Amino acid sequence: MLTLGVEEEYLLLDPVAGTPVARASQVRRAADLQPAMDRGEVQRELLQAQLEIATPVCRDLDEVGGHLLRMRHALGRAAARDGCLLAACAGAPFTDRLPVPVTDTARYQVMHSDAPRLTDEQLITGMHVHLGIPDRATGVLLLNGLRTWLPLLVALAANSPLAQGTDTGFASWRTLVFSRWPVSGPPPLFEGVADYDRRTLALVEDRLIRDSGQIYWHIRLSERFPTVELRAMDVQLRADEAVMLAGIVRALAARLLADAAAGNPAPAVRPEVLDAAVWHGARYGCAGEVFDPLHGGLRAAGDAAAALLEFIASAAGGDSRHIAPVLDRVLREGNGAARQRRELRQGGRAGLIRMIGDQTTGV
Repeated sequence: MLTLGVEEEYLLLDPVAGTPVARASQVRRAADLQPAMDRGEVQRELLQAQLEIATPVCRDLDEVGGHLLRMRHALGRAAARDGCLLAACAGAPFTDRLPVPVTDTARYQVMHSDAPRLTDEQLITGMHVHLGIPDRATGVLLLNGLRTWLPLLVALAANSPLAQGTDTGFASWRTLVFSRWPVSGPPPLFEGVADYDRRTLALVEDRLIRDSGQIYWHIRLSERFPTVELRAMDVQLRADEAVMLAGIVRALAARLLADAAAGNPAPAVRPEVLDAAVWHGARYGCAGEVFDPLHGGLRAAGDAAAALLEFIASAAGGDSRHIAPVLDRVLREGNGAARQRRELRQGGRAGLIRMIGDQTTGV
């Protein structure tokens, strides 16, 4: 099985108002004192109301889930002791008039100088899945194959329906916000490693982006680790939903590698279709129809999910016990976006803030 790791980004919210609070440095220091956290496991992010964690390299989904719960609980306690709420909602549901300060690093300050309004509006958080690869050629093969599944993954993971106190009309507003960066969205098809390197290097050499770290495609080859990094999905309210999505990504990759070895490459999806299908997934989530790459069009979410499970069954192995039951629950109860909207209707602002906090730390 491919090794994997998961990165999660969180927001820090006022526990009463639900607005972002610029307490990342303080909460990070408090987290370093938590017995369950290793020093340095919590990283800074672009804005001072955001933090990021990353699991170690894992071989099975039990490891992934254990690390996510350990770090969510410890970071949640650190946030509470500093008067904050740790929030695994992928977009800040409520905001103050003043922007959240940018984290004081040279890189983030340059980003703010380059795109001030866009940077100020990055009150969004995602989850990234890293898959260990033996070589970059395998990475490009997976990049080309996994891109066709992006619309379904975006739809299932949608967890950012609210912004500035209103319903955006999108299940994943984060997808739309992040798509405004120069090199973002679904990646193109690549002929191989040389083609990938040539085209990404040209973006830097032509001074269209400052460095390769500003390649924000939904899938990319990591510049720091021997991994393919899938970064299309919203952070998940519940840790077991993050584990489920990580398991789907790994099983898809394993199936794609097996098919390639058997001489059955993944079918390509035209770029305009892929772009529109990702937008559709961000707009509607999995509440209605989703794009099914196996059939090449929109299908009922339940039918597309059933086709997905059948497609990855041979590759998922024991991971299926972490995938199928949680996916079934998401389809019955709604993903994070659906649950946020439902709680806001039923419990109001206070109920929504309480639900976000409880589900983030597994209460």
